Amino acid sequence: MKFLIIGLGNPGAEYEHTRHNVGFRVVDTIAEAHGGSFSTERHGAVSTVRFKGKSLILLKPSTYMNLSGKAVRYWMEAEKISVDRILVITDDLNLPLESIRLRAKGSDGGHNGLKDIQNVLGSNVYPRLRVGVGDDFGRGRQVEYVLGEWTNDENLVLQEILVKSSKAVESFCSIGLERAMNSMNS
Repeated sequence: MKFLIIGLGNPGAEYEHTRHNVGFRVVDTIAEAHGGSFSTERHGAVSTVRFKGKSLILLKPSTYMNLSGKAVRYWMEAEKISVDRILVITDDLNLPLESIRLRAKGSDGGHNGLKDIQNVLGSNVYPRLRVGVGDDFGRGRQVEYVLGEWTNDENLVLQEILVKSSKAVESFCSIGLERAMNSMNS
């Protein structure tokens, strides 16, 4: 059985250490834990790893955040993966730092990556893992905040966040969305 795990972010060194790229960081953590490495493919960097007899196709779209749907659709079709076996990992301003939430569906919450995926798929019903990055920004400074680099204090807990998020992905792939939600969201 195959799963497509999509970490959202923006390509390029200038975005590498930003809050908006936490999805990239999560799939990097999974690849590293399972001996995978990324290669540049069509619409993104891709790594395939094995976990409990399953293939996890890890994707970091190269389409930039607000065009993520194009990469998601391409890899779903190329790998013949149904929407219930994809998991989109994204940053979330509405969750406190260190919080994660697995969801089966939901609104885009103003997130341009999720908005584009929803438009391309024609539905908001697809599994996603929301990784809290907090909301420590002034009015009208949302873009600056998500495109800003992690602070020293945030970096102290970032590894824990990445490991926790990786475990949520592994749970999704091994015990299914409902059970993983019950376990990880409590």
